[in-house]
Amino acid sequence: MTTIASQNPFFGTWTSPQGAPPFDLIRTEHFKPAFERGIAEHRAEIEAIKTQSDAPTFENTLVAMERAGLLLDRVSSVFYNLVSTEADDAMQAVEREMAPRLAAHSSAIFMDPTLFARVDALYEARATLGLGDEEARLLDRIHSAFVRSGAKLQPAQRLRMGEIVERLAALGTSFAQNVLKDEATYLHVLNDEADLAGLPDTARAAAAQLAEQRGFPGKHAVSLSRSSVEPFLVYSDRRDLRETLHKAWTKRGELSAETDNRAIIAETVKLRTQKAQLLGYATYADYRLDDTMAETPANVRNLLDRVWPAGRHQAKIERDRLQALVEREGQNFELAAHDWRHYAEKLRRAEYDFDESQLRPYFQLDRVIEAAFDTANKLFGLTFQERHDLPVYNPDVRSFEVKDKSGRHIALFYGDYFARPTKRSGAWMSGFRSQQNLDGETRPVIVNVLNYVKPAPGKPALLGLDEARTLFHEFGHALHGMLSDVTYPWLSGTSVARDFVELPSQLYEHWLLRPEVLSQFARHVDTQEPIPQVLIEKVQAASTFNQGFATVEFTSSALVDLDVHMLQDADNLDIDAFEKTQLQSIDMPA
Repeated sequence: MTTIASQNPFFGTWTSPQGAPPFDLIRTEHFKPAFERGIAEHRAEIEAIKTQSDAPTFENTLVAMERAGLLLDRVSSVFYNLVSTEADDAMQAVEREMAPRLAAHSSAIFMDPTLFARVDALYEARATLGLGDEEARLLDRIHSAFVRSGAKLQPAQRLRMGEIVERLAALGTSFAQNVLKDEATYLHVLNDEADLAGLPDTARAAAAQLAEQRGFPGKHAVSLSRSSVEPFLVYSDRRDLRETLHKAWTKRGELSAETDNRAIIAETVKLRTQKAQLLGYATYADYRLDDTMAETPANVRNLLDRVWPAGRHQAKIERDRLQALVEREGQNFELAAHDWRHYAEKLRRAEYDFDESQLRPYFQLDRVIEAAFDTANKLFGLTFQERHDLPVYNPDVRSFEVKDKSGRHIALFYGDYFARPTKRSGAWMSGFRSQQNLDGETRPVIVNVLNYVKPAPGKPALLGLDEARTLFHEFGHALHGMLSDVTYPWLSGTSVARDFVELPSQLYEHWLLRPEVLSQFARHVDTQEPIPQVLIEKVQAASTFNQGFATVEFTSSALVDLDVHMLQDADNLDIDAFEKTQLQSIDMPA
């Protein structure tokens, strides 16, 4: 055994409280040998299941599959969470090597004809097996996974499917790493007072802290993190700088020849189309949606086609009103994409006497976290105790133990709230361990990841309304994972239909603006005075302001995504030309 292997924390029992991952012991060099052993062990376990002489039963096939691959699951859960948040060059090198190998390993299992024969025999006899609801669901989902992976294909088709899956894993890794590199390396330094024109104190402080963190002390800077660039686009009076930042923000993944994702997109769409057609679907959209509540592209198109005309109509009204505001200011330019947020904020201020920056002092990050916890306590009886004895993977990460009203341990929860160059953008929930009760009770380890601008030492992080709402939204996902109560790992937590997974989070985010939540937790960072009722009323009155813009922004993306995956021949795809044509066809506002 090598020195690395003998000291590898993935190969031993984790003795941290509640079996938390020992982040203080895990090093990048541990992952590759842990992956390799995990793959080997899983392969051996699957081989034993499929070659046994006993006829297939629910226990000796499906339950045995659920018990297989535990090491690989443990390594993968930690690695893919860390590679999204701590993606240095060494971690990304491991990802590039292991992603296609892991895809090939999974593909080999789910296209194995002998193993599938056992699963298929159970599926065909399911009505006679006396299965409970959860067992029936497990059988259905595992059988579906085999079929959708290509288990029914002929040998030559399975070989081609394996090649496609492996290549798609490599492409997906490259795509994500290119976007992260553009986000991590781009920094626009603001050199003087003229560059800061229009920025409120909160945005200036955030820009100063970002410059300090990135090696430009005494300066101000803007990155491509949404929490950094969007306030600049809203408040900056410098139209030329807004244009520069907006262009960079919307060109992530093609800012340089090295990170240009357009060829990757073209190959990805081509291979996805081939994969779907191998499985008997006309398009990738048909394949992808067949396993969701939406079921078909026609159903999705029907919904989007109902939303789009109204959203576009409202956006054009908003555009005209913003253009009129530009002209009232004595300007003679035509409103552009990099102007929209800036003039929308001016119009909101004029019509509702309401400035988004007025809210930030009332939405201190720590108090918004407390509000999310308190809401979960009132709804579900949960309590959250911060733990300072748990290892964390970054000093900014906070850890909490979650208990129910009886004091029983429910979960560990990690909050990773601040942007950094090694973290991909956006906000999400994930897990280092899923809940399951197959062999005794296993409680989950859940994480929320966000990307707020980190404040200066000793200063509070202040959130905008959308940022506070996002924290509540992602915490809704976290509760979905923490409150999971199933027997089988395959069905745990957010392992539900992809278009159902948003339901708990969409509901939870609405609690943020409840009067009882605001009155207790939305207090001014300096005076501790509760948010004035008049300001709450202004927020509520302005709740539908600029919603044409918001609706067009996300619906147009959905329409283009659906259209590109409806291609039956994706050879020689020029993604720029395709997007331009599709947006013209739906009369996308410029």
